[in-house]
Amino acid sequence: MTARDWNLVDAFHQHCSEMSLLRRWGRTGFARRDLSRLLAHAECWIGLDTDGEPVGLVCVGPVSRQEGVVDLGLQVADARQRQGIGTALARYAADAARSRGAHTLTAYTQASHTAVIRIFDRLGPARYTRDGSYVEVHVALDPVSPDRPGSHQAAPR
Repeated sequence: MTARDWNLVDAFHQHCSEMSLLRRWGRTGFARRDLSRLLAHAECWIGLDTDGEPVGLVCVGPVSRQEGVVDLGLQVADARQRQGIGTALARYAADAARSRGAHTLTAYTQASHTAVIRIFDRLGPARYTRDGSYVEVHVALDPVSPDRPGSHQAAPR
């Protein structure tokens, strides 16, 4: 991780409300050590707007010992939500995971977080398992196909 990476992630989290941070990370702060731990276990990409400002963060990494199963973590700055950024970042991460051999994408989120659930519906066939006020999502990733829409997207920074 470079200093620039940390600065971008830190700047991104400054654009997120405490509620948004709590929903995504389970706490209201995100320290450099948290990013280091995340990067040790997952691939992460920062989405930038046309001015180079960070607007989203997406990560994929293994969550179990099941071959080909990866977890998706996604967060979009509060002011930039509902603009398609989360969907674009999730598609990019799903494509990257698929190209590395993943066949299933998972997530664990609040059942009331309907915007994220809609994003998973857009990624492919999804299966949901309710766990109290949370839902575990499993999305089957189709094999990489050069004709598949979205398979040639530009990489977020």
